[in-house]
Amino acid sequence: MKRIYLLFTVIALYGPLSNAQFTLDGEFRPRTELRHGFGSLIADDADAGFGVSTRIRLNAGYAVEAYKFYVSLQDVMVWGENRQLLPDDENNSFAVFEAWADINLGSGFSSKLGRQTLDYDDQRILGSVGWTQQGRNHDAAILKYAKEKFQLDLGLAYSQDYDNPSGFQSVGTAYNTTGFFSYKTMQYLYLKENWKNLSGSLLLLNNGFQNFETDGTKPDGLSNLQTLGTHLDYKKGSFGAALNAYLQTGERQGAVDVGGAYLLGLDINYKASPKVGLGAGMEIISGNDVGTSDKTEAFFPLYGTNHKFNGFMDYFYVGNHANSVGLFDVHVSANFKLGEKSSLLLKALNFSGDQPLPSGEKSLGTEIDLVFSQAFNGYSLQLGYSQMFASDGMYELKGITKDASASSQNWAWAMLVIKPKFLNTSK
Repeated sequence: MKRIYLLFTVIALYGPLSNAQFTLDGEFRPRTELRHGFGSLIADDADAGFGVSTRIRLNAGYAVEAYKFYVSLQDVMVWGENRQLLPDDENNSFAVFEAWADINLGSGFSSKLGRQTLDYDDQRILGSVGWTQQGRNHDAAILKYAKEKFQLDLGLAYSQDYDNPSGFQSVGTAYNTTGFFSYKTMQYLYLKENWKNLSGSLLLLNNGFQNFETDGTKPDGLSNLQTLGTHLDYKKGSFGAALNAYLQTGERQGAVDVGGAYLLGLDINYKASPKVGLGAGMEIISGNDVGTSDKTEAFFPLYGTNHKFNGFMDYFYVGNHANSVGLFDVHVSANFKLGEKSSLLLKALNFSGDQPLPSGEKSLGTEIDLVFSQAFNGYSLQLGYSQMFASDGMYELKGITKDASASSQNWAWAMLVIKPKFLNTSK
């Protein structure tokens, strides 16, 4: 760490003497949570979860005409997880969150290489998942083109893990990292055009997942899953609307055939006054019909920031609900500006399955989300409370009987966000 800080210092001193721009900033984000039904229904005889986690980041950027360089160091700590006088970090969470170079190729072309976040449109399919303390990144190479109001990105990734410390020549190309749709290969093409009141994008995404023979040791090709679709965003005056439409086909992890999987979402917002914003929308995510076994028709939004779409309590598509009955989500919201630096968000969501559960039930429940935000001089505070009113279908979906479930399912949290700006040579 001392060497890293020394490197940042040298760059900072060199920056003003050249045409380079150097930035150094950070983030300190502790969050306290009381979980009594977060992510799934809590049993009546289970204790609520309570704890504090902290995300800390140190970010450095260096830019000249020929290239840009950026590195973000991150650690995620749970209060009390290390015993007293422990000489090392027990959870081993310190990591390089981002490390990339963006090389200017001229005539509107550039190439961004390395560990980076992928954020496109409203982050429905590709997002950095900023709510989670750890966040999401990708090791990828992107060829980028931008001219006036047009954007084109071609992204490529090849994932590998070298398990043999003596050298990778004898390891082969098997990719053993699994879970959460970890891919061996990824290719995507993203195009976007902006007009006066409308912007539209097209995404073509292919993910290749490593397969193994029945013994689980010898690699056996890839399962390739294709996701394609569009995002449209319209804004005029106080009115706005956004549309998502995506399809999935090919094979999911484990050579599971995918056919007819889709996501369709529409959100409308209206600024009723300078202090009140209103919103309404719906989203249909296809699921599996009871008895379907030869293939899956369940869409999964892959690497998107799912926390922002289907309720803050994360009952759907946040490490869960894959290959299930899908979701029909209808929601309304109101955002109130309470003062110059404070706001209150109120959102209500009603959930049903796209397909019925084995009992024939579709209704899953209703969630209410409240978030209060207050900015201060250089930092901000956010307070949240969510309540789930589960229907019979939710108990069936989550595998818990109503009698065994707690009478109230809720979640409360408080988060402090400090983002210090240590240095910016352009200023």
